[in-house]
Amino acid sequence: MAQHDTDYLIIGAGATGLAFADTLLQESDAHITLVDMHGQPGGHWNDAYPFVSLHQPSAFYGVNSLALGTGRQDTVGHNAGLYELASGAEVSGYFQQVMHQKLLPSGRVRYLPMSRFEGLEAGTARVTSLLSGADSTITVRRKLVDARHFSPSVPATTKPKFSVAEGVRLVTPTQLTQLWQDTLERPARFCILGAGKTAMDAAVWLLECGVPQEAISWVMPRDSWVVNRLTTQPGEAFFKQSVGGQLAQMKALAEATSVTDLFERLEASGQMLRIDTQHTPRMFHYATLSEGEVQLLRQIQHVIRKGRVLAIERGALVLEQGREALHENTLFINCTASAVEMRDVEPIFQPGKILPQLVRAPLVTFSSAVCAYVEAHYDDDATRNALCTPVPFPRNVGGYVQSTLVSLANQMRWSQDKPLRNWMRESRLDGFGKMTAGIDPADTEKTAILAELRQQAMAAVGNVKRLMAGS
Repeated sequence: MAQHDTDYLIIGAGATGLAFADTLLQESDAHITLVDMHGQPGGHWNDAYPFVSLHQPSAFYGVNSLALGTGRQDTVGHNAGLYELASGAEVSGYFQQVMHQKLLPSGRVRYLPMSRFEGLEAGTARVTSLLSGADSTITVRRKLVDARHFSPSVPATTKPKFSVAEGVRLVTPTQLTQLWQDTLERPARFCILGAGKTAMDAAVWLLECGVPQEAISWVMPRDSWVVNRLTTQPGEAFFKQSVGGQLAQMKALAEATSVTDLFERLEASGQMLRIDTQHTPRMFHYATLSEGEVQLLRQIQHVIRKGRVLAIERGALVLEQGREALHENTLFINCTASAVEMRDVEPIFQPGKILPQLVRAPLVTFSSAVCAYVEAHYDDDATRNALCTPVPFPRNVGGYVQSTLVSLANQMRWSQDKPLRNWMRESRLDGFGKMTAGIDPADTEKTAILAELRQQAMAAVGNVKRLMAGS
């Protein structure tokens, strides 16, 4: 049995684990071991559908030490005029670079792919190779880092939660792109199951591939608010949309009389979008779309709002609130896997263990990098946890209020810690840090926006507590 030792054993070489390892490597002298069941770094990106891409700019994603993308703005498509969104293939290639050009060359990182973490007892972990079945032990000198808390489910690896009758054609988004291999009759209709970002991506892809909108049905158990991508842009040219957008959010939070009123204010100020303005969304999971994508999705008229799918029969859907007849030659596209598994928050820093979670919503890799920096530079878990309160991921529209409150509270604590504040200012993953830090003091318009943003943030905190109590 092979035996190793390490300072930090990270379970999961996806975005969270890699972002944590990258910052810990830069900020300490620790030895790090990463264990992952995939054959390549990148976690769920190895299983994602071919037309997937980031839905926020590449500048906000990845690890701190290596830029993702070239910083260009798109000139064609529904993202034209906005900063690039790395495709799934680009993200996978990027994480290969992170591992083989940044982490492993340091000499302080060991990577064990195709390996399953079996558990930790008395400071010794057991790992099993999925290929050979051989066991190995790893002595963990400092801490176990469980980077799986935010692992998403993807359609390709998730079993449907509904029954499917014989003869029904049900595919994942990945299989949808492989229809050229199918010898069966071309589908007469396409039916998208699910209302999250994967379903939105599938709908956009079908329409862009020339499928007529009248040939598409969409099962939407809940309508969703989405973030307007225009408000997430890095770069000084987008200062009014991004930082000014944050100011608009804080004003809405400070003045809203209810959660419904809050989202109406956010929509009116251009921060939030909804696909169908005739329906009030009950879901918010930080999905981000351009206004062009929303306009495209509005073309789909046959939207089925009868709850979740319970069963698919030949020629009909059985849903929570009734049946829906469909053409027998319908291809069903399963987009029901949850992009974010809802898990209860836990303290991030525990005895002998670190559980990276969101500390600023919705930036997963930035949050993981912050956790690694705090681990490296602060002496006790009480101090670390005080700086890194986990942000609960919204389960519904009301959850946005709590997520924002915790994010704001963390931000205020960070602003009072000079070393941490300076590190964030230089972090490429901190969306607007460099943008605001580089403002010329003589630019009265922008400095006024920043000053008002600080004032409105304080007002928002007080009103958010009232909104939470009321909801």
